[in-house]
Amino acid sequence: MNATPAVRLDHVSKEFAGNHAVRDLCLDIAPGEFFSLLGPSGCGKTTSLRMIGGFADPTSGTVLLGGEDVTGLPPDKRNVNTVFQSYALFDHLSVADNVAFGLKRRKVAKAEIRERVGAMLEMVQLADLAGRRPRTLSGGQRQRVALARALVNRPAVLLLDEPLAALDLKLRRQMQVELKQIQREVGITFVFVTHDQDEALTMSDRVAVLNDGRLEQCGTPEDVYEHPASRFVASFMGTSNLVSGVYRDGEVRLDSGPALPVGRRDGCADGSTVSVSIRPEKIWLSDFRPGMPVIRGVVRETVYSGPTTTYLIELAPGVTVAALEQNTARSRMEDRWEGGETVELGWEPEHCLLLV
Repeated sequence: MNATPAVRLDHVSKEFAGNHAVRDLCLDIAPGEFFSLLGPSGCGKTTSLRMIGGFADPTSGTVLLGGEDVTGLPPDKRNVNTVFQSYALFDHLSVADNVAFGLKRRKVAKAEIRERVGAMLEMVQLADLAGRRPRTLSGGQRQRVALARALVNRPAVLLLDEPLAALDLKLRRQMQVELKQIQREVGITFVFVTHDQDEALTMSDRVAVLNDGRLEQCGTPEDVYEHPASRFVASFMGTSNLVSGVYRDGEVRLDSGPALPVGRRDGCADGSTVSVSIRPEKIWLSDFRPGMPVIRGVVRETVYSGPTTTYLIELAPGVTVAALEQNTARSRMEDRWEGGETVELGWEPEHCLLLV
């Protein structure tokens, strides 16, 4: 990145009673970027967010905002705002007064407050609810009030700590789209914490995957999903078939069962023990390309989920992979494989990743 990062974490670590919550984390987040910190509970993502916001001090390392060292500064001395999972709205105030709260504390002129609050409520589509109390609103509406209250202060960086986690699935997906649209419109750097892989893939310009306080991989959603750097990332980012075996002559050989075609790989010596990662949607069960290597397996389970059907296919004793097919307009129930049937399956060798 050529521009000064909006956020830089320079070898940041955090310990609690001798336990490492964050370990030597280095990250640069660009101005105007929608950046997600992704990982399971306890991986250090919320602690990292709190150190950016000034709610926690690093044990070691430096936090910079716009090139300025803010390590040790309290939250009110940093040009950031935070949207929490709980929203933390004031029920005794109207929607408009909730949004205006920070501006009033900063003693902004009344006319400017009215203008900025009105414009922000228009942006989040709540102008007609300005006089309502938060307790009368839906979860999605309360989330938008919290977002408007943070954005009206025009922070350089907005921190979001799992703000959609309390919403039901349908509303959460709707709000993912709306939140990304708002971020593009205002052009502010968003740092978003989530444990939901689909959420991170949908919304982010880049994703940092954390595990046990360490950075496992950082890149675009496509890079992280298609080219996982470790077994953890491959398994955590969506669904991946992970199979262990020995690499030899462009194949990975299992203890029993078929050899898995992976193609010849530079830097992988014959006889190396490797893990194979292949996504369920990359596996073909019909209409094979000419020359595509094909192996056989036995269907053990068929899982219908509306748009797709997933087949659990046993390749060898103790080795089962998932293969996913779209249910198209031409799909018929009688065309689906049932448990016990032998099927052929194949994939492009380049879609089969080796994780040494």
